[in-house]
Amino acid sequence: MIKTMNDLVERAQALETKTLVVAVANDHHVLEAVHKAKEANIIRPILVGDEASILETLEDLGIEKEGYEIVHIVSDVEACETAVKLVSQNDGYFLMKGYVDTAVILRAALDKDYGLRTKNRISHVTVMEVPNYHKLLMMTDGAMNIDPDAAIKQEIIENAIVIANAIGIDEPKIGVLAAVEKINPKMQATLDAETLVAKNQKGEIKGCIIGGPFALDNAINKDAAETKGITDPIAGNVDMLLMPQIESGNIFYKSMMFLAGAKSASVIAGATKPIVLTSRADSTDSKFYSIALSALIADIKQ
Repeated sequence: MIKTMNDLVERAQALETKTLVVAVANDHHVLEAVHKAKEANIIRPILVGDEASILETLEDLGIEKEGYEIVHIVSDVEACETAVKLVSQNDGYFLMKGYVDTAVILRAALDKDYGLRTKNRISHVTVMEVPNYHKLLMMTDGAMNIDPDAAIKQEIIENAIVIANAIGIDEPKIGVLAAVEKINPKMQATLDAETLVAKNQKGEIKGCIIGGPFALDNAINKDAAETKGITDPIAGNVDMLLMPQIESGNIFYKSMMFLAGAKSASVIAGATKPIVLTSRADSTDSKFYSIALSALIADIKQ
């Protein structure tokens, strides 16, 4: 069982080395993490973009260019297209965003002809090691889907199950969050929870156990759940939190990172291959952990 970020890294190191393709790779923060993952023998890097800029960035960081394959393409759009094609066409390859707008790389990643599309929309999944929680805690979605309805939340759950499986959780316990833990017709998040729980119980959403609606406290704390008389068997012990909408997800993620001292790994899920797409505000360690997590996912998607 993977219980910490160090466990996650060790599991990634134990696998066959994967190939990470970085689109528009002349990004200092990204290349720091890529170098760390390369030195840990988790990945073999391919850097796509303007060769002179990439070499200058490596030099600025004091990184020797040996061991780095560089595909020289000046245009950001063409670099993203080339990176996506490399990932799409080769087993064990996965994608990372470099110094390029998110919209540009996602446009290439979702291209109907050569991209990484599946039947589901893409979503963002984070795995966190939180000091005050007894195991790794996953959350989704705090970055991609703005105001998902129950049908979209089902796709978000299905995407996230794959990530849970990659870190050794065969049947993740998923808590559907709202502001309260009772069904309230005026609160859409509670109605969505009711729908998702019913679909799970009918076998329409497989591979997980869904509970809710939960307020945050009774999703992650058994004492809080017992105090409120909540009898759902997964209350206080969830593996994953499903956020009501992007604002709550984004705020929760940043609260964990900047106030709670959490360690995190994030990935774009719902594509045929994992996509590492991190914020510039994320630490080098978070980017490194995200690469390690994506290597685990790439292993099961070969």
